[in-house]
Formats: sequence, C-alpha cells, structure tokens
Amino acid sequence: MSSTASSPSIITKFEVFRVPPRWIFVRLETSDGIIGWGEGTLEGHTEAVEGAYKDLIERFVGHDANNIQDIWQTAYRGRFYRGGPVLMSALSGLDIALWDIKGKKLGVPIWQLLGGKVRDRVRVYGWVGGDSPTETFSTAMFRRKQGFTAVKMNATESVAWIDSPSVLHDTVSRLKDIRSLGMDVGIDFHGRLHKGMAKQLAKLLEPHGPMFIEEPLLPTQPEEIADLSNAVSTPIALGERLFTRSDFRPYLEKRAIDIAQPDVSHCGGISELHRIASLTEMYDVGLAPHCPLGPIALAACMQVAISAPNFVIQEMSWMIHYNTSVDPSHEADLHSFMRNPEVFAIENGYIAALEGPGIGIELNEELIREASLRHVEKYPAWKNLVWRGPDGSLREW
Repeated sequence: MSSTASSPSIITKFEVFRVPPRWIFVRLETSDGIIGWGEGTLEGHTEAVEGAYKDLIERFVGHDANNIQDIWQTAYRGRFYRGGPVLMSALSGLDIALWDIKGKKLGVPIWQLLGGKVRDRVRVYGWVGGDSPTETFSTAMFRRKQGFTAVKMNATESVAWIDSPSVLHDTVSRLKDIRSLGMDVGIDFHGRLHKGMAKQLAKLLEPHGPMFIEEPLLPTQPEEIADLSNAVSTPIALGERLFTRSDFRPYLEKRAIDIAQPDVSHCGGISELHRIASLTEMYDVGLAPHCPLGPIALAACMQVAISAPNFVIQEMSWMIHYNTSVDPSHEADLHSFMRNPEVFAIENGYIAALEGPGIGIELNEELIREASLRHVEKYPAWKNLVWRGPDGSLREW
C-alpha cells in the first residue's frame, strides 16, 4: 500500500446542511484536503437529526477518517442508548461521507472496496401518484418515456381499521391500467392498512401480478406479516423503518419477507447496508434499497447495489411528488445540486454503474451552501401529513 493510501486523514471539519426539499447533507473535510459528502435525511425529524449531529461533531473531529469501522462502532456503541431512526440516520450521513473520502483517497468507486461489481447496471423505478394516488396512468406513461420500465405507487388513501371493501377497488384498477403499458408495478401499502384490510387487498391484487407489495402492515407485526406472506404468492417487501441488522432478524427468521428495503440514510450508511445485504442473501431475500431522498443517498445505494449479488431494483426520487410539491419554490430535485447529473441517466430501465471515485457524483458546494441558508430562513422543516377519519380518529399515513 502506498504511503498516501495509508497516511492519516484527520477529520478537521464536519458540517451539516439542511437543503430543500427535505434533505440533510453532511460534509467532512480532512487534513489531507479530501472532502466527503453524506446524507442523513430522516423525513419529518430534521431538527432531531441535526441535534444528534452536534454530538457526532464533538466526538469525531480530530479522528482519522480512514478508520470507518472504528468510527461506526464508536458512534453506535459508545453511548448507553443505541439504534433507532434518529441516531442511525445521523450515523448514516457520517458513514457515507467516510466512505466517500476513502474512495476518493484511493481513486476508486466505493463498490471496488466492497469486493468489486457483480453487475454493470442497476435497475431503477420511479414513483407515480402521490400520497393520495391520482393520475397514475398518465404519470406511468411519462415515466416510460423517461426510460423507466418499473414504477411504484401508494396503494390507498386513508383507510379505517376495518373499512368498506369498496375502498380497495380503485387500487386494483390502477394496477391493471399500468400493467397494460408493459411496466412492472410495486404497490406501497405504506403501513396504512391493518390486518383485516391488508389481507383483502393483497388477495385482490395477486391475480394482476404486482412486482411486490410494500409494508403491507406496520413494521411492528412480524408474525402477522409472515401469515400474509404465506397466504399470497406476491413478494413481500419492507424495511425502510428498520434500522439495523438486528431489526431485520425477526422478519428473516419468520420467513416474512422476500425483499429487504433498508434505507442507506436511516440504517447506518453504506457499512450497515452492505452488512444487511449479506445477511438477507443468506435467507434468499432480495435487496431493493428504499430511497425517496437526495442524490447522495441514491449514489450510496448504488455502490452497494453494484456489489451485492441479491440486489433487485433501486428506488429513484427523480421528480417524486415530495420534490415537486413539498418544496414551495420547486428549486430542488434529484439533479439540482449535482455537477454531473448525466451519471443518473436511465436507459431501458437501468442506470450504468457509477465509475467516479467515492460515491461517484460531483456536488455543487456553493449551491448547497446558498440553498441551505435560504431554506432554513424561508421554510420550516418538512413534516408528514396527519390523517384523521370522519369520526376524528387518527389514521396511519
């Protein structure tokens, strides 16, 4: 190993940027002049993650960025309380930035450091419809023109604990319409349905060949999800609200899922996403990372996807409804802060493997700083909707 590769890279600066529409970017700078970027977005909990970063900044400025594993373990295990969405999301941004530094220092993409690539391109899907799914067919046609061969949509709007079966009929119609275009379709139940309704909808959708159904129940129900998995042939996907390998364990042991969807910005970054990929492969479970987030998160997901044998498909947030409707200024989308957006070009449903060093994308730091300052001054941190039924009771969003 060259002296350059083995020499210390001391973290001298650790900055956090809140940027539109709802992202948190992390910037690390080292003593040898390398800059690494990460993303620690946690939708709806921006201020909490920013608070967690204050602790990580105090702890790791002065540490050697080469020691990714030691920093990860210290951040995770070095306090009495560990895990959970806030702490793991903060750790995720730090971890991704460390891997970006490592790849740039060695002059290679991160997937080279994860054992090399097992595929030359990564299949991606785009979103159709929004939180209340509408205009899904016309949007699917638009997605097809963009180069996608697969899309995902929310299954339903707000649904009561036990509701009229008629509220499920529109979901089936929308699936059939999009399938008629020759596209694959993932159906995101979003944890909105409780068991009595979820099993009805899963059965109704099954004859029409959804690619997968996502979060058919809340991620507190591994036994019930396993029962549902045994009742239908459709692949069951979940994992965006699971934050470590340990969180995935009961779903794997109960044979409850077919596709794991950890989020690189929630699960502990590239380090833990890579470990989850290896764990789920042992159970013959595919990997489809959750990522309705920014360009750093997508690039980080792709580094693992390129190197993971059990990778299936990657969520891509280009023109997702959160980007086009949540940000009032419409100034931020997947490519907005990138200098090389061409690396995310879609061809026949795939993005070519990223070849640049580190995470493989080049960011416009000046624009990030400007947008962060303006965003914090003008707009409150993003919060998800809160839904209530006609009787006033809270419903799952």
